[in-house]
Amino acid sequence: MNSITAKPVLVCDTQPVVMEGVRWLLDNSTDLRFAGAVSNLEAAFELTRALSPAAIILDKGLGAPAVMDWLRKLGASGLTAAPMLWGMGITESEALRFLQAGARGIIRRTAEPETLMTCVRSVANGVTWMEEGIFGTNDNPARPRRSSLTSREQEITELVERGLRNRDIAKQLGIQTGTVKIHLKHIFEKTGVKGRYGLALTGLREKGTIPTAWPAMPECLLAQ
Repeated sequence: MNSITAKPVLVCDTQPVVMEGVRWLLDNSTDLRFAGAVSNLEAAFELTRALSPAAIILDKGLGAPAVMDWLRKLGASGLTAAPMLWGMGITESEALRFLQAGARGIIRRTAEPETLMTCVRSVANGVTWMEEGIFGTNDNPARPRRSSLTSREQEITELVERGLRNRDIAKQLGIQTGTVKIHLKHIFEKTGVKGRYGLALTGLREKGTIPTAWPAMPECLLAQ
């Protein structure tokens, strides 16, 4: 695959040395190419709008809240670039919020170069990808028995999947925060899911937003 058809990748990172390392990996790829590098989110958005990259590598070190706001802004813009996050110490709750905000890939900064390229290649080809172990084991994901939920419980479940906190759910539904907590207790009992993150993850998996397991790169893409 030549440089014309190779998918462009933009890098937004806080460390110039790291950006050069990623650039080297992309320059030595046959199906991806380095589109540019910036060190702040505002410049990343402008360059995304100008270059239309297939994928964007974002550094969590830019600040998790700021990155999440940036992801939502990208989603609302109509731009088709697929963002992926990497960073040190990504917690399960952070990973979930990044996914809810629009991230298509999440990987640790300590990953091997081959793993990073697999993530970038997957995201650039429209495949949601996450490094193994970030959400623990997925061998037997819980499956909520949604038919047993009341209409109010289903509403609250949907809002949890969207990343809303209890106080935000209460405000949107016009109920007390304590009432939301009671509904969540009943939802957990009926579905067998443990905790709001488990509930959100299961819902996203059922809808196909994220896969039930995080496979390696599909053979059809590896052959490109």
